[in-house]
Amino acid sequence: MSTDTVDRIRANETIRPMNSTTTTRNTGLRINVAQLLKAPTGAARRFHLSEEIEDIDKDLRVVAPLEGTLALIRTADGVLVSASLETVVELECSRCLEPFTMKVELEIEEEFEPSVDVHTGAKLPVLATEVDATTVDEHHVLDLTEVARQSIFLALPLNPVCTRDCAGLCPVCGQNLNQRVCQCVTETTDPRLEVLRQLL
Repeated sequence: MSTDTVDRIRANETIRPMNSTTTTRNTGLRINVAQLLKAPTGAARRFHLSEEIEDIDKDLRVVAPLEGTLALIRTADGVLVSASLETVVELECSRCLEPFTMKVELEIEEEFEPSVDVHTGAKLPVLATEVDATTVDEHHVLDLTEVARQSIFLALPLNPVCTRDCAGLCPVCGQNLNQRVCQCVTETTDPRLEVLRQLL
């Protein structure tokens, strides 16, 4: 997000009750929370997020915007982010090796702590492990990029399949058995007899 965009959000930022929803388009995953940090505990903003994230990670192929509702709640220590988001990623089927798309749903609940006092500008103690992912920076900007990236990876299956009944590849010729059945003959051996077979 450009400096001009951040400044524009800062100038227009207002605190809204939880039952008030604003649609926000193309604001990025960097959100200025200066006014929210000045508000009392329990103050909140809620809005709709829609953001292109195709470059969020070189190992992810994201083919749809990250969309959903986002709530920012002032806590005693910082800002609690509560979000229900979804996007679509392209994966490779672990059986047939063909690409396919899958909707990914994310439930995020993460507290971000400020690195500077919003009233005095004094630096605040922040744990080293929190600096990058869940810290509000010195410009009072909360960046959801890393939290969203990690959440997407955690939501992906270990062995993705294009369909539950995917037939996979022929172990002999490599033919995609979803497209056509080959004429290869595969030998089925009782695994309990495999050791004996190797001795022959």
